[in-house]
Formats: sequence, C-alpha cells, structure tokens
Amino acid sequence: MRELFIFGAVVALAGALPAVATQPCSIQVAKGMSDAQLGRLARVSRAQAEKIAVARLTGRRAVSTASAELEAEHGCLIWSFDLYVAGRTGVQEIQVDAGTGKVLSVRHESPRQEFSEAVNEKPANSAK
Repeated sequence: MRELFIFGAVVALAGALPAVATQPCSIQVAKGMSDAQLGRLARVSRAQAEKIAVARLTGRRAVSTASAELEAEHGCLIWSFDLYVAGRTGVQEIQVDAGTGKVLSVRHESPRQEFSEAVNEKPANSAK
C-alpha cells in the first residue's frame, strides 16, 4: 500500500511540472540574456515556428494567433504561441523548440489561467 501511495505522489508531482521540463530542447540559454541575444541563437524563425504550431492543431476549427514570443523558459530557447481555436474559450499554448522546430508542449489555458499568467509574467527575456 505504501508503494502505491509513493507512486501516486510521484505521478502527481510529474503532472505538476512545466511541460517544457519533460522535453529536451536543442538550445540551452543562460539567465539574463537580452532579447537580441536570444534572437541570434534561434535557428527557427517566428514564421516557421508559427506554421508548425498552427499545423499541430490541424483538423480542428479555425485557428488564429493571439500572441507569439521567443523566450527562455526553464533554460530552453522556445517559441511560445497562444492560439485561439474557434468555438473554444481560452487558448492553446504551443511551445516550439527554437533550434529544431520540434513541438515541445501543447496545453489548453482557460481564460482564468491566461489572466493569471499575464499578471505573473515578467517582461524580461521575451521578444514579441
């Protein structure tokens, strides 16, 4: 019984970790890098990354981009897109590796989560 409890706790903690942390990224970045420095490191352009992100939602209703930014998150250089999907509240957040174009995470954010993220987000290390 104790092993089952420990296993459940580990699974719960793993689910609470940020999505990027579970995927390896191709470009590791140091804290405090400027937007210009981050931009020089990216090998995938915003247009390429956005095409990849939108394609990930293919087969769904119409998609439009709410926001896009190149950022360092958990030591990884990523393109982060918030995409609106017609008929659905909130956004789909898709993170694309800025070095390879690989989709690192896809998750839905409710309007409440979006608001909370906007309030808590720091403007440093993001290029819009």
